[in-house]
Amino acid sequence: MQANHGRPTPSVSSQIKKPKSPFQLALQRFLKNKLAILGVIAMVLIVLAAVFAPQLTSHDPTKGDLLMVEKPPSSEHILGTDSSGRDNFARILYGARISLTVGFSAMLFTLVIGVILGAISGYYGGTVDNIIMRLADLVLALPFLVLALTIIALLEKITISIFVFVIAITTWPTLTRIVRGTFLSLREQEFVLGARAIGASDFRIIFKHFIPNAIGPIIVNATLMMATMIIIESGLSFIGMGIPQPTPTWGNMISEAQNIRILRDHPEAWIPPGVGILVTVLAINFIGDGLRDAFDPKSNRR
Repeated sequence: MQANHGRPTPSVSSQIKKPKSPFQLALQRFLKNKLAILGVIAMVLIVLAAVFAPQLTSHDPTKGDLLMVEKPPSSEHILGTDSSGRDNFARILYGARISLTVGFSAMLFTLVIGVILGAISGYYGGTVDNIIMRLADLVLALPFLVLALTIIALLEKITISIFVFVIAITTWPTLTRIVRGTFLSLREQEFVLGARAIGASDFRIIFKHFIPNAIGPIIVNATLMMATMIIIESGLSFIGMGIPQPTPTWGNMISEAQNIRILRDHPEAWIPPGVGILVTVLAINFIGDGLRDAFDPKSNRR
């Protein structure tokens, strides 16, 4: 027999690897998705540019200068100025703030409405389910653009908070249906029946058993929803029904390109915000796809 030279023999229990949690497995799968990592890097850079906008430019994005109208790019104005003499580079940086704020806030507001209504509908069923679903059907039956524009037209003044509210109350049914479907599939599971048998309250069952098991689809859809919110904000601002001037948003900047002269002679005024929207939406979609594959291994496309 070989001597172990005084070294302790490792126990069997120490040789057994501790199984990874579902979250660790999801994170491992996510980190293997190159496009998702690329999306994370892009979003980090965009968020940093928005947060440190005052350090990256000294120009006020809302202050115009009639002596500097539609100036070409220069050392003082990297991307030139717009039709009101405002610095385009400053408006892009501060516009990223507005677009990201609107996208995230609208997504969060919609998430709250959708999860609450979907949870109530899927857990209780019956009359409550019918009422919520018929309300969702009513909102979905109306064209989104018509509904949103009607609400905006009835309001005297549009602010960021009001704009977020309008988007949220016109987009919640989709997420509500997703959460409801997930809850319906969980309602008759053995662990839920066991929790009911021991007298657990509805509140505890929903937040202790239902929400953790539904968190994957919720996170994935919330991420993809944020990209949709940014496109909605840009689209409504482009047609003049979004956040009003002089508040800098990417949609407002592209809206000025409707002037054929600016479209032809000043591409630096509208291409950068367009690229900003494109890169941001693609990055969020890449992250959403990565999260979908991470939380649902069956969806991996290899």
